[in-house]
Amino acid sequence: MTNQEKTEIEAAAFRRLLAHLDANKDVQNIDLMILANFCRNCLSKWYLAAAEERGLSMTVEQSREAIYGMPYSQWKENHQPEATAEQLDALKARSSK
Repeated sequence: MTNQEKTEIEAAAFRRLLAHLDANKDVQNIDLMILANFCRNCLSKWYLAAAEERGLSMTVEQSREAIYGMPYSQWKENHQPEATAEQLDALKARSSK
């Protein structure tokens, strides 16, 4: 496999991950953090860092929109309910490990 093929496969897998997350908006960021120690916001930060490492100019909002498929404020309003006490407790327990 060439480096170009590897990059293309990685990019396709990343796009599929984003599509999967988009199709499962009911899976909340806090749930992802509890289970996998990363969330959509983490992906947006990694996306921004990768752009900056390549000398590309991008804002936090642009990187979030690339991950969420819409402005983050719109996604939060439409798809992100308040975290439950149970979710907050689980996240706190995970963070203290």
